[in-house]
Amino acid sequence: MDNTPVAPKKPEIMEPFRFHKMIEVSPGNDFDILSWGRGSSAVGSFIILHSDSVNMKYTTTTGDLDGYIVDVYNSDMDLDGNPEILIQAKATDTTNYAVIYAFEFENDKAQKLDFPKLTKSQKAGYRGNDNFYIQDGKFMREFPIYDGNGKNAKSTGAKRLLQYGLKNNEFTVQQLSKDSTAKTTAKPMVMQPLKASSSSGSGSSSTSGKKKHKTTEEHTTHHKKKKHHHSEE
Repeated sequence: MDNTPVAPKKPEIMEPFRFHKMIEVSPGNDFDILSWGRGSSAVGSFIILHSDSVNMKYTTTTGDLDGYIVDVYNSDMDLDGNPEILIQAKATDTTNYAVIYAFEFENDKAQKLDFPKLTKSQKAGYRGNDNFYIQDGKFMREFPIYDGNGKNAKSTGAKRLLQYGLKNNEFTVQQLSKDSTAKTTAKPMVMQPLKASSSSGSGSSSTSGKKKHKTTEEHTTHHKKKKHHHSEE
């Protein structure tokens, strides 16, 4: 008889719900994040159920959802003691690919935070495939860089790493990786000839040859003048 313990099955999510994740910020302070909607898998809504069983407060935060939820993260980026809940969704938009819904919770109030879009330089070579995670209290975003457009785009092998923080309830962003999507063509090295020094054999020979030729002409002219003077006498 096999006595190997069987891992309990995860509870199935019933319609109209599609996604569920529970985050325990502290004992008695829990967040249940769910997505729901019937009739479409591309659009719907999300709901954040905050259970503060210590103070016996229960609040609900909802919002429209584009695409489907990939994962949910919790952090306190500004170290103010108020947790932030960040929902990562796979967007139907093939330009932005990823959408982040962010909220900061203070007691029983939720404040929506505007997650910044990629700038032109940050978006260069971007084709999605984002990897989000929390590291040292910061929200990290890493994605591969591609060269080309559409189906012909090829991965360069490089990745761009961005670090998000929070200050005065506004996101800050810093690029940590050093990458480039610009093509660089190595120029062939051209060997320059060494300049001849005054003691060089080839240089001295050329110069002395010119001087010798000039001296011969001067000598011939002088000889003719001397001969002509002698005949007049």
